Amino acid sequence: MSGINVDVMVDDLGRLVRCESPSSDLAALSRSADVVAELGTRLTGVEPERIELSGRPHLRWRFGAGDQVLLLGHHDTVWPVGSLAEHPWRVEDGRAYGPGCFDMKAGLVQLFHAVAALPSPDGISVLVSADEELGAPTSRQLIQDEARRVRAALVLEGSADGGLLKTARKGISQYVLRVHGRAAHAGLEPWRGVNATVELAHQVLALAALDAGPQGATVTPSLISGGTAANTVPAEASVHVDVRVPSVAEQDRIRAAIHALEPRLDDARLEVTDGPAHPPLEPTASAELYALAEKVAGELGLAALGSAHVGGGSDGNLTAGVGTRTLDGLGAVGGNAHAPGEHVVVEEMPARAALLEGLLRRLLVVG
Repeated sequence: MSGINVDVMVDDLGRLVRCESPSSDLAALSRSADVVAELGTRLTGVEPERIELSGRPHLRWRFGAGDQVLLLGHHDTVWPVGSLAEHPWRVEDGRAYGPGCFDMKAGLVQLFHAVAALPSPDGISVLVSADEELGAPTSRQLIQDEARRVRAALVLEGSADGGLLKTARKGISQYVLRVHGRAAHAGLEPWRGVNATVELAHQVLALAALDAGPQGATVTPSLISGGTAANTVPAEASVHVDVRVPSVAEQDRIRAAIHALEPRLDDARLEVTDGPAHPPLEPTASAELYALAEKVAGELGLAALGSAHVGGGSDGNLTAGVGTRTLDGLGAVGGNAHAPGEHVVVEEMPARAALLEGLLRRLLVVG
């Protein structure tokens, strides 16, 4: 393996973690972008382009033409400013702890150390976004445009349990179903109303019936609201719907089914609003890159990597969605993302960086 120093990597990770960067705080994201930019510049010798979209600082490095491989990460986290007080940065018993260390600041450290270890990074683009945890509302087009320029995208999100690479991710679709009824006094003449809450109850059951179980499309009615007063027949009610799908065909099927829902009560009306959507990362998009990663791991003397199909989405869904070969989960080995005890296994950091370096050497040579 290359001489990637684990102590230096841990120091770099500590600097990133101590600079808190919740997705909702633009000032914190600006400070974090400065720290990430300093790390990348120090290790690679190249300063990034800072791309501000709706006040969100995304960072892009292009080495040479940057048209062969895209390395993708994000520096925003789900942890609000002040989380370090309860979940401080620390290293204990071979694990590094702190908000956002696993998702995905350790991945950024590994990324830049791997690029720095190459004889030449020409052909690589690096994009570090600032809104992945929100579903990439401002960086979506930027990510897709970068992915179209290259032949492969490698995503530095944390691994699945035990270090498994993520070779498939379900696609994500969000919907809001609104019911329009008619208000009436609940005591004097409720029969004159059209109860939007009752209609919504029928529709929630219809939505739940679309669920195909863990391996198929999952359809989850979630946030519900309705009514204005306890003594009034509700005229309006709504439910948010979270959909996860293993394939584009299932994504299309569920969308059509939701838009085809019909009211059960006379004079009730339904309105469906499509929210943000990520296409699935299907196994065919990652198969070649995964096979190459296993070969590189063997050459480095690492254990077999293994693979996992996961339900959560990432920016890798977007790169796969435009037809670019994509391999995800190349970042840190650890656990408890978004939760107390979030951690990174320190001894795995140089090995994962070496794996990325080896992949890049192969991709930049033979594509």
